[in-house]
Order: sequence, then structure tokens, then C-alpha cells
Amino acid sequence: MHAITIEQPGGPEALVWADVPDPVPGEGEVLVEVAASAVNRADVLQRQGFYDPPPGASRYPGLECSGRIAALGAGVSGWSVGDEVCALLAGGGYAERVAVPAGQLLPVPEGVDLVTAAALPEVVTTVWSNVFMVAGLRPGETLLVHGGSSGIGTMAIQLGKAVGARVAVTAGGPEKLARCAELGADILVDYREQDFVEVLREATGGAGADVILDIMGAKYLARNVDALAVNGRLAVIGLQGGVKGELNLGALLAKRAAVTATSLRARPLEEKAAIVAAVREHVWPLVAAGRVRAVVHGVFPMAEAAEAHRVLESSAHVGKLLLTV
Repeated sequence: MHAITIEQPGGPEALVWADVPDPVPGEGEVLVEVAASAVNRADVLQRQGFYDPPPGASRYPGLECSGRIAALGAGVSGWSVGDEVCALLAGGGYAERVAVPAGQLLPVPEGVDLVTAAALPEVVTTVWSNVFMVAGLRPGETLLVHGGSSGIGTMAIQLGKAVGARVAVTAGGPEKLARCAELGADILVDYREQDFVEVLREATGGAGADVILDIMGAKYLARNVDALAVNGRLAVIGLQGGVKGELNLGALLAKRAAVTATSLRARPLEEKAAIVAAVREHVWPLVAAGRVRAVVHGVFPMAEAAEAHRVLESSAHVGKLLLTV
């Protein structure tokens, strides 16, 4: 088969479409004939040499895919060859075939085409596990989403609104904020021109955000704590703004607030399977009903993954970038 390989870490040109051995599904796995994958920030970090796959995972990038089941490994039940699926991966999505633990498979939602389905697994599992399973967002609460125009952000806006929350977002510039508003965002903050702490306080009557979904890490840590409401929950899922920050424990205690930091890729299989099952139960009906949708900025041939990475790194996109086989 062909897959995107990274012989030496570097820029987008390090991504090479090459002949590689076919994967073989192990016990509890299925082999998926890939129709599409999607580009995530983690793929960029892997390409640059900063984010190695966990032990036992495919060395090729790609944390999600869609396609058709080509073969079943030993012990797999509930799936059949030919089923159209999408999947959460620890790696290997940038390829013509990938072996996937059965617990990380999802059926393609009703009303979604096979290629577009590749835009769903990573963002939906990330948002659902952090905003709902960990931070416990409830109807009537306020959710602040940093990077509202990203793949994660566009999904978080929609899921927040679907459960009856008020959603605030930060994004760069009026065009991106307008797209966030179209998805349902109530409070719009241009981080280039405005202080999100001040805007949020004004919009919430001084209360702040009950839940914050943060991709920036250290750069926003202190301000995020300032922006939290009493009993607020800060969920850190990215480190684009650095890894080391100063945390005012006094402010955290005064608000009886919590800070969590999670990643998805290296979690044990049973934890990933539990998240995927929760997504199938709670989110897939929303997708089928048209209340939540994948936002796709552009589609590229898999062999042109380098160009998709350039677009992602330019931050000119809104939503997801897909790669098709």
C-alpha cells in the first residue's frame, strides 16, 4: 500500500507518499480501507519530530479516518466486511489501509458522506471527553472556547449549544468570528484586539465562564483562571502557547475551581473505547438530526498532504482539512 512517511523530521516537504508494507489486523482489530483522513495539529508536531506515536502505534501520521472494513481480526464481533466506518486512531490515518482496535470504530452517521465522516472522530471525542465527561458542562452554563474557528472549536461551539449552554469564543479577526457566530457562538472575542477576560466579564455580568476549553496552555493559564466563574473548570488540551506557566493557587481556591489537562492519543484502549461509546450514544444522534455537523475547510489528495499542512500552519482555515485516497 501507500502511506505518508516521515524519514526525517522537518517542514511539510518531509511528508512523502511512499510504498510501505500492508498492515495486518491483530486480535480485536479491523483493517480499514481508508477513504479519507484529516489533518490535526498533532500531525504537524509529529512531522516536526516533537510528538512520537505511542508504543505499538503506526509510525505514520493521522489520528482519524473514514473508510470501509476490509478484514476482521480474531475476536471481533458486531462489525462486518464492507461496513462504512470512521475511526479514532493512535496513528496511521495517512495511508491507504490502517488497522484499528474495534472499540475505536464508529459507524458513519446517517446523512454524512464517507469522506466528510473523516472530519468527526478526533474532534468529537476530544470535545465530548473534555467538555462533558471531565468538565461536566451543563445546560445554562457558559462555555469559553479558545480557537473557535479550528476543527475542535467549531465542534465545541455546536455541542455546547446543543446541550443548552451559552458559548463564548476567541478567534483571530472578524471573518473567523462571523463563522463562529453562524455556528451559534453567543460571545465573540477577537483575541488580536480584545482581552477575553474583560469581554467575558462584561457579557456575563461579572460571573465568568463555567467551563473553558483551552488549546494555548501556559500563555493563557493565568488569564483563564481570571476568566473562570466560581466552581469553574478549565480543561487544557493543547500547548500552542507553551508548557510552563505560573498558577495562582489562591485565585483557584477562592473560586473553588479546577484545572485539568488531558491528551487522547496515548490513553489505554479501554478508555478510548469508553469515550467512543459515549460519543456514539450522545453525539451521533445530534449529527444524524443535523444539529451538529462537520465543518470542512478543504479537501486534498493524500499525496498532497504537505500542502494541507501548509494551510493548517497558516491558520487561514475554518474547520477541518481532509486528505482523500
